[in-house]
Amino acid sequence: MKVSIFSTCVMDLMFPQVGIAMVEVLERLGIETDLPEEQICCGQPTYNSGLVKESMPTIKNQIDAFESSDYVVGIAGSCSGMFTEYPHMFDENDPYKQKAIDLANKSYEFTQFLYRVLGLEDLGATFNGEKATYHRSCHMTRILGEREAPFILLDKVKGLEVLSLPHLENCCGFGGTFSVKSPEISEMMVTEKTNDILSTGAEILISADLGCLMNIGGKLNREGKKIRVMHIAEILNTNVDLERIDAVKNPAFIKA
Repeated sequence: MKVSIFSTCVMDLMFPQVGIAMVEVLERLGIETDLPEEQICCGQPTYNSGLVKESMPTIKNQIDAFESSDYVVGIAGSCSGMFTEYPHMFDENDPYKQKAIDLANKSYEFTQFLYRVLGLEDLGATFNGEKATYHRSCHMTRILGEREAPFILLDKVKGLEVLSLPHLENCCGFGGTFSVKSPEISEMMVTEKTNDILSTGAEILISADLGCLMNIGGKLNREGKKIRVMHIAEILNTNVDLERIDAVKNPAFIKA
């Protein structure tokens, strides 16, 4: 099995260590990875701002960049979700229509790929007695429809206690360009989110979307709160027991 990594802009610019963690998890499972150099932004910021025509060269570039990939795995539910929206952007007679459908059908967010495609739950990770809470991102939930995979994977991390986050369904206030266009509303939303996080008593905030972690982490840092923010890929790549991984590997995908 070969997986092409969809790195996303935020990972490239702000969280390169998360990409490293994701690749290490996949390659530990015996999966070959590559990073298509032609990939750029998914086009979501401009497209969601109404600049549809202006976004099309970027969108077509992404379709071409991953055309030969077997699977495309992204580090953020928001950006991977954008790939699944591509087919709606082309007319039936456009040659990119089928290419967009093909890309959407083979694109997954990281935890979604681990659980839905590979059928894995225990990645062998261990945390020693630390308490965490999980922020569920809007786009991953509403666009990809993924509500279970991160929680199932975290539940198998030995020594990690995941505390329930009040108002789990609430947005953190980032929303890409929303936080720039409506900063006052965005600030109120992230304040509500951080208050909920603090109320849990957690030492770590985990999410599967880097934009959310950047926004929430920035707010916590400005307030001097000592809560670490970590992407779930980093959690699943910590203190890994290789024997546990070997015991739960799915033979079907190892042979693929």
